[in-house]
Amino acid sequence: MAWRNLGSLCSFWNFRSIFQSRTTEIELGTHTIKSHGAALAKNHMHDWLILLLLAVIEVILFIIQPFHRFVGKDMMTDLRYPMKGNTVPVWAVPMYAVLLPIAVFVLFYARRKDVYDLHHSTLGLLFAVLITGVVTDAIKNAVGRPRPDFFWRCFPDGKDDYDQWGGVRCHGKASDIKEGHKSFPSGHASWSFAGLGFLSLYLCGKIKAFDRKGHVAKLCIVFLPLLAASLVGISRVDDYWHHWQDVFAGGLLGLVVAAFCYRQFFPSPYNDEGWGPYAYFKALEEMRSNTHAASPVNALSVQVMGAQNVNERHRQNGDEFAAFSADRYTSIRLDEMESGER
Repeated sequence: MAWRNLGSLCSFWNFRSIFQSRTTEIELGTHTIKSHGAALAKNHMHDWLILLLLAVIEVILFIIQPFHRFVGKDMMTDLRYPMKGNTVPVWAVPMYAVLLPIAVFVLFYARRKDVYDLHHSTLGLLFAVLITGVVTDAIKNAVGRPRPDFFWRCFPDGKDDYDQWGGVRCHGKASDIKEGHKSFPSGHASWSFAGLGFLSLYLCGKIKAFDRKGHVAKLCIVFLPLLAASLVGISRVDDYWHHWQDVFAGGLLGLVVAAFCYRQFFPSPYNDEGWGPYAYFKALEEMRSNTHAASPVNALSVQVMGAQNVNERHRQNGDEFAAFSADRYTSIRLDEMESGER
């Protein structure tokens, strides 16, 4: 009878191990907006307040006047490009650099129901874009580099005028002159590479682009947002709003900030766990530790109850020796499990 009890226990533990092997899939949908969203947002309340502060700083930097660098007559040779409109308007930048990535995050949430992924990806994206915007505009105002079309901003009628030191005396529209001193670095390029660069890293982790299986098609998906950002940067040179150095510096700035902000919330895309945020794996580890802490007690209860039922049947049938053997086996197993817990 002891061997039968042992076989029953083995079957119980095999079933339990099979169930635990599926816990990752089951627990993936347990952290939803409804169940954990409010607590998660409250836990990161200070981060959202910092985002609000960054937004206010960005507005202030956009309003204030930039440094008006000295521009002489001899410098106008490279600043006489025609004044054109924007191929990519300013209002479109937040659409593809912020709203498009968030839409992708929502699609992944609809599939996996992981609020940690949705919250941290959105938070990381907003941090990447706003930090990039603040740094970009701060440098713009401090440097005050004239744009390639500065001549026509300064002298819209084509009649140039200079002071006694050879510096320009502009008589153009004030807003055009103000924008004319904001060439370095490119805001379009920095915002594009911050938002779309973050999206590229996110997709890289989600589709496991570096899983060592050689699926080059995954890299095409990863490079697609970077290609779009590059085309936006090229349009700024084609529109004569920026020099190529402005676009290069802006793109590099946005990409670096995006990488830092992404790694704040997600493992490296090269990591085997790069498909999920740190917070998800931490919550999963806590759930498993709580389950393991409760499992010895449950197993002990099942074993004792099973042995008691067997003993009762033996006593009813008059098999005192078998009942005594089962009692002794139960007490030995109980002592072993209790010593194991200690």
